[in-house]
Amino acid sequence: MQHQPTTFVTIDSLSADQRIDNFLLRQLKGFPKSHIYRIIRKGEVRVNKGRIKPCYRLQVGDVVRIPPAQVATKGECVPPSKNVLDVLANSVLYQDNSLLVINKPTGLAVHGGSGIGYGVIEGLRALYPAAPYLELVHRLDRETSGCLMIAKKPALLRQLHQLLRDNQLHKRYLALVKGQWPTRLTTINAPLQKNICQSGERVVKVDAQGKPARSHFTLKQAFSQTNPCVSLIEVELETGRTHQIRVHTAFAQHPIAGDGKYGDEAFNTQMKNHGLQRLFLHAASIRLNINDKPLTIEAPLPMELTPVLKRLA
Repeated sequence: MQHQPTTFVTIDSLSADQRIDNFLLRQLKGFPKSHIYRIIRKGEVRVNKGRIKPCYRLQVGDVVRIPPAQVATKGECVPPSKNVLDVLANSVLYQDNSLLVINKPTGLAVHGGSGIGYGVIEGLRALYPAAPYLELVHRLDRETSGCLMIAKKPALLRQLHQLLRDNQLHKRYLALVKGQWPTRLTTINAPLQKNICQSGERVVKVDAQGKPARSHFTLKQAFSQTNPCVSLIEVELETGRTHQIRVHTAFAQHPIAGDGKYGDEAFNTQMKNHGLQRLFLHAASIRLNINDKPLTIEAPLPMELTPVLKRLA
């Protein structure tokens, strides 16, 4: 370990209006959130020589004191490989001055941490080293592929987060589930609660004490003559809870094919015989209005999922 010296950062327009805790997470890469909140609470972080709360929003010209911190010198920060950078470079679906949208590959986390050296955001920052600002707008599970939005400007990030809160950013998913999906089952409204097991694994369950969660479903295609019987469904989220689609479909007794956490082990084994080697959940499109201009972006089904549907058909 080596000590990072005390630093003073003057806030410019790119960093303005960020919460101080989010700003520090970018500045102190690799540090857990608990460390960030501790140094704020103890007054070791100062803005214009004064104490602040984690919710404080930075202003242009603010001077932030970042205290000395221990930084790992080896073993913790693994740079993305050239192969990962090539995959990300070829996954871009849309890009302008403010927004980047990629077709996230399965198996790649959206960010590093919890034993993961890097994720999509670290890879994109390595791929675009001259970009002054790249931040995730939302998240996808590590096993899920599809549309992932990255803001290139703080103002757009705030705008998109407001659209998410107002349910004006429409995300459409495709999932292959066990059994015949009932056409009458168009909405599941079941609150979700996050739990941490003794192993440290995060598991989400339907729980009356959980946060509200609402998903909308449309049956796209039923493969009723296959063994096993499966259904291709379209899902739109009204809320964006962790593992929401996976838990809601399992709650309805129609778990997603290839889901090792919430799914059916025997069903997953059967689906491997049809060539499925991953979770069949794909963020197929996003639709929104940016500055009164409609924008729709679609991510084609990955090449490892398309043959599965062909075999079933």
